[in-house]
Amino acid sequence: MTVRRRSREAVLQFLFQDDFKGFESGSEQDLDQRFADFCSLYEIQKKARPYAATLLQGVYNKRAEVDAIISEHASNWRLERIDVTDRNILRIAVYEMIHQQDVPPEAAINEAVEIAKRFCTEDSPAFVNGILDAVKKSVAA
Repeated sequence: MTVRRRSREAVLQFLFQDDFKGFESGSEQDLDQRFADFCSLYEIQKKARPYAATLLQGVYNKRAEVDAIISEHASNWRLERIDVTDRNILRIAVYEMIHQQDVPPEAAINEAVEIAKRFCTEDSPAFVNGILDAVKKSVAA
């Protein structure tokens, strides 16, 4: 497993945890410390932490934009109705597709699908792929 995959999975797990807390207001101020504590507690590989921190900070800072993009491309699905794990995989991938210039959209999609295979239901990889493919097409247009 690549370092970036480990980074993405760590961010997914952190976001999953925070999603149940409702992305507490003001939590961005202590995000770095909370993530450092999370990494220590769950023994996140040290090499994976820098990229994970970049992704996490980006997802938090651009959450409204990322969520709007997901909502726009998730036909017949309100964001709140999307499974919490699927939703956070989508957040990470959409953030990477839009804001991480060193990550080709195809790579972000492939990584999201592979992570969905590991952490989600059997229907999730196709669901994640469909939404991210639609995002990719709109970004390229």
